[in-house]
Formats: sequence, C-alpha cells, structure tokens
Amino acid sequence: PSADRALIRIRPAVYTERALWDALPEWDRYLLRVHAYALIRPRAIFSHESAAALLGLPLFGQPCDVHVFDPRRPRSLRFGDVAVHTSADARAFWDGPLRTTTAVDTVIDLARTLPPAFGLAVADAAARRFAVTTEALSLEAARQRSVRGRRRLEWTTERLDPRAESVAESISRAVAEWCGFPAPVLQAEHPVGGRRYRSDLCWPDHRVIGECDGWSKYGAGENAAGAVRDEKLREDALRRAGWRVARWDYAGALRVDGLRTALESAGLPRIRPQDSAHLATLRRNPRSIDKRGGE
Repeated sequence: PSADRALIRIRPAVYTERALWDALPEWDRYLLRVHAYALIRPRAIFSHESAAALLGLPLFGQPCDVHVFDPRRPRSLRFGDVAVHTSADARAFWDGPLRTTTAVDTVIDLARTLPPAFGLAVADAAARRFAVTTEALSLEAARQRSVRGRRRLEWTTERLDPRAESVAESISRAVAEWCGFPAPVLQAEHPVGGRRYRSDLCWPDHRVIGECDGWSKYGAGENAAGAVRDEKLREDALRRAGWRVARWDYAGALRVDGLRTALESAGLPRIRPQDSAHLATLRRNPRSIDKRGGE
C-alpha cells in the first residue's frame, strides 16, 4: 500500500485515501490520527488534545501529538508523534468506544498547557457539554501534586462560564478582559417592542452589546439570507431602544484589533491597562503543527 499514491499513511499499517485526507479540516485530520492509533493500541487511554477530540471539545489547529495516558509508567516520554503521560496521582477514566481521561481531567490538562484563551474555550465547552463546574475543577486541581501551569489553570477555572455558546465567545471574553474592558454579561435578554432578544456579550451599565459573528450562526443558502435579514431587524430594534451594538468576527478577536476597535467605537470604556503579555499568547499555539492561533 505504501507505493499507492492514492493512499496516505496515517500510522504504520493504517492508510486512508489521500483525496479524503486532503479534504478534511485540520481538526478532523487529527481525529483520524487518534482513531488510527486506537486501531494499533485499542486499550490506550487518550488524554489532552486527543481526549478533547474524542469528547467533542475544541481543538486549535491540528495538534502536533497524539496524547495517551499510561498510569503504569514511572515517567512521561515520547515515541515519535505519540506523547505518553503519567502521573503520581490516581486518575479516573471514561470507558467508551475509546478510553479517555474524564472531562474534568482533560480540561485541567489543557488549561495547564494551552495558551490561556484556548484553555478557557475548552473549559467553557466542557461546562456546556458535560456540566463541568468551577468547583469540580478546583477540587481536582487541589488534589493533584503537579505545579505545572498552575497559575494558568487558576485563571481558567475562575472564569469558566457555560453560558459562552461558542469558541468565539470564549476567546472574545478573554480578549476583552486583556484589552482592559469591563467583564461582560453573557447571553443577556433584552425585551424590546414586545419581543425578547439575546446578546452574545453585554455591558448593561454602558448600554453596549457585543456580537461575535460567524457564518455558522446564519446557516446556508436561503436560510442564511433570511437569518441575516432577521439579524438586521433585531439590531435596528436594539439600537432604537438605546443600545450601541459592536460587531466583530472570530478572526477579529484573535487579531485583537477587530474586537478592540468595535468596542471602542461603541463607547465601551477601559477600566484597566491593556495586558499585552496575555494578548501576545493569541498569536501562536505551540502545540499545533503550524503553530498558528485559532481553530
């Protein structure tokens, strides 16, 4: 099979069609790599980004490594693109079609190691999907002896919020904080003209609403056109009610300037100096193959 140019090797003795591989987005390529490893090691326990991929939690780019947890080993080590982790602390695991670390442990592992805004997006998604709470994360983190990434983990657990409905909202919340803006209210309801509208982020004291746009928000085809029209009517109603609406997209949040300019133009004041060191962490994800930030 290695001589067949229509096939690409994912792992030794595991191949897929090159055309299918080329058509996959980065996160699905990574999921395929995880499943390919499971074919060779069916009792493997997946952790970190590999567990996140299997649990349906966010990925950022295509992770460099397949991550597995082996409690029998005295120390962590690496075999090629497989990172094998261990711990002096006892761990629980989830037994599904493939075994993974629990959602709580997966969030903790990634919050310790990912750039902070990406770790927050994973935590928010786990809170929505698996009802992971700040209390559960704090209790488990306190039980663990590792000090690696502890301050980053504490920053994440303090800000976890299941009301963030997308990766873009989680990233935007972190960027707004680091730009010096006040903390927003998430998914606030606004009664206007006999209807109730929800906003992604809201600063009621300043009458500012923040909306982070993505085309998945609007669907496709005729449905997309209708959704965009409804969104325009909604925004007009909110403006007539005295709200100033700031809009940006996911790329604008990652670049910072799109979000910052939109909120400044809407009149949202800064209450603290800009945190340039944290904003710089958005530019690069060292755990991704291409090192870029973002999904």
